[in-house]
Amino acid sequence: MPNSFPEPVRLGVVGAGRIAQVAHLPAIMHASSVDLIGVYDPSAFLRDGVARLYESTSFPSLNALLADPRIEGVVIAAPDRVHASATLECLRAGKHVLVEKPIATSVADAGTVVNAMRDTGLVVQVGAMKRHDPGVRFAARATRERIGRIISATFWYRVMGSLRPSTEATYFPRMLVDPAVRSTENAHRANRETYLLATHGAHIFDTLRNFCGTPSSVMARHAQVNLDHVWHGMATLDQSGLAHFEIVVDAHAEWSEGLNIFGEHGSVTVRTPFPVTLQASYVEVFDEATGIAERPVFGDTNPYKLQLDAFAHSVRTGAPTAPDAVDGLEAVRLIEATKLSTDAGGSWIKMQ
Repeated sequence: MPNSFPEPVRLGVVGAGRIAQVAHLPAIMHASSVDLIGVYDPSAFLRDGVARLYESTSFPSLNALLADPRIEGVVIAAPDRVHASATLECLRAGKHVLVEKPIATSVADAGTVVNAMRDTGLVVQVGAMKRHDPGVRFAARATRERIGRIISATFWYRVMGSLRPSTEATYFPRMLVDPAVRSTENAHRANRETYLLATHGAHIFDTLRNFCGTPSSVMARHAQVNLDHVWHGMATLDQSGLAHFEIVVDAHAEWSEGLNIFGEHGSVTVRTPFPVTLQASYVEVFDEATGIAERPVFGDTNPYKLQLDAFAHSVRTGAPTAPDAVDGLEAVRLIEATKLSTDAGGSWIKMQ
């Protein structure tokens, strides 16, 4: 993928809250592949404040943003419940879309987005930015090309508890916060189990599919201790191997995310740091035939910036993007299957 873009893709951003301010807007400033035109958020305080900070236009409505002929693509950094509807509005207006994960809150809504993507021919990229972590990219390619059929795989995503606020304070920029918006969003997240499975499951299930393909079946159990939730599950792989996945929110320890994959001819290990550090994952690829373990080192490591580069490349060249709306749909299918399995006491749920 080229490092320079002679004609950057002109972007609007929908949503001026936490993820936009922490990740997407700073990444846009670092990326030569895109230019920021303006921002829309239902909160006038947020949209006006962020627009001033980034010297861009504050749009009073989504329709106003979509009507601006300068804007070619839209980054949707709004709450999960509006991802699908906002994506559909953007596609109807002829705009390419980079939408935060999960692509939708239901399989039905995700399927509607897939159909709209196919009907319009526009780019829909899902913001599972870990695919653009250069360590993850290297490890996924090695899994497909170098270690043979997968025998066993383990994926985990453990969100730290009391260490998280101080860690975020270290890395986060100064944030604009609208107290009314925070109160409203907390009310929408009152069903903590459902919210946590969707928002964190979207990452781990996209990673599982990226490395192992779509499972043929899954089963899972859920447990809760005080406000902490944990999911453990298994997935059967088309290559006849088995995968285990674990989601913990909160883990009372350091951030812990990664995977171990054992194939016929070697193994792949990935350890992913807390996302806002913008560091590449640690990777080790072991080749059993040579007895050599390869541990690559990377330079450009901001996954939020790299996903913008990938998005712009697809918009400008028509090349496929990943993860696209189909990948987003499959992640939501796995989230729903996990919920069905836990509700049924750990029953196996067929995916195909």
